[in-house]
Amino acid sequence: MDNQIDPNQNHLLAALLDTEFDRLAPHLELVSMLLGDVLYESGGKLQYVYFPVTAIVSLHYLLENGGSSEIAGVGNEGLVGISLFMGGDTTPSRAIVQTGGQGYRLKAHILLEEFNRAGPVLRLLLRYTQALITQMSQTAVCNRHHSVEQQLCRWLLLTLDRMKGNDLTITQELIANMLGVRREGVTEAAGKLQNYGFISYRRGHITVTDRAGLEDNVCECYGVVKKEFARLLSDVLQRQNNAVPVGPATIVRKTGYVQGSIGL
Repeated sequence: MDNQIDPNQNHLLAALLDTEFDRLAPHLELVSMLLGDVLYESGGKLQYVYFPVTAIVSLHYLLENGGSSEIAGVGNEGLVGISLFMGGDTTPSRAIVQTGGQGYRLKAHILLEEFNRAGPVLRLLLRYTQALITQMSQTAVCNRHHSVEQQLCRWLLLTLDRMKGNDLTITQELIANMLGVRREGVTEAAGKLQNYGFISYRRGHITVTDRAGLEDNVCECYGVVKKEFARLLSDVLQRQNNAVPVGPATIVRKTGYVQGSIGL
């Protein structure tokens, strides 16, 4: 197991109590998640759930004409595959890696067994699911009522919240696909943000140079999503990131709980 990638770097895994974590830990598999990898196709049966650590996954809804747009993003705050424990084995959306990195995957039946114990894991996952639904709902409202410039600010900020740095490797075409708008609209919006001094853009690469400027320019949707994640998950006991690997599939936690919040 990579010493630099710890399951506790995913906030949901970090929030599990010792008993639940110890049952799941031997089954967690560290995987590389490359840019463009499709984890699920729409209508596909879920074989695994994914807990991103350094990767970010975009959930897309596909139309019959081939068009699509992002309905939510998932990073180290959550998991990909909520349809599994919400009553179905398939998902109506496509899950595609937006930012390459690493994460952990878990066989679907193992998480479902834990969920069906109706204990702390069930309560944690349901609260996370409610927060994710808020993100999906707010995305729909934002795409209908706010400018492309505001949508781009929202998307950039939510992405930054899941990353350590300020540099994003992504094309304008991919952003347009995420937002469900024309590429020309993204080009114009990115140009404005660059003129304001909020970002620096070159082909396939965006650096946020003034986060405060983005926050001043973003619509209310970003704050709504942040507030709901904090409201639903702020009371979770989050562990210190101090676990050590003792074998290829075993993780021992050496510290107790610390009060904290799961941030997006």
